[in-house]
Amino acid sequence: MKPTEKEANGTSFHSTTINCSVSTLRKVLGEPYCEGNDGKDKVNFEWIMETDDGGVFTVYDWKEYRTLNENEMIEWHIGGHDRTVTSQAKQLIEEKIKNG
Repeated sequence: MKPTEKEANGTSFHSTTINCSVSTLRKVLGEPYCEGNDGKDKVNFEWIMETDDGGVFTVYDWKEYRTLNENEMIEWHIGGHDRTVTSQAKQLIEEKIKNG
């Protein structure tokens, strides 16, 4: 799993989520692709990543409409071209969180 330069156009939400903090995602995914933590838009943070086999996925907060504390637990959406990619992404993120 790594940040990608590939387009995320066409990715969508397939009911795959993960609960963790912004600081945890920074540790496992690196710095977000997009960050505007002011609560004015539908998304404050977004990562655009790809799996080792090239599947593009996004991780983003959805409609929090508030400034997020870096350490609070929130539900993150994982988007992708299909549920197989989003499920794989969730598993990869959870493994990386667990293994530090």
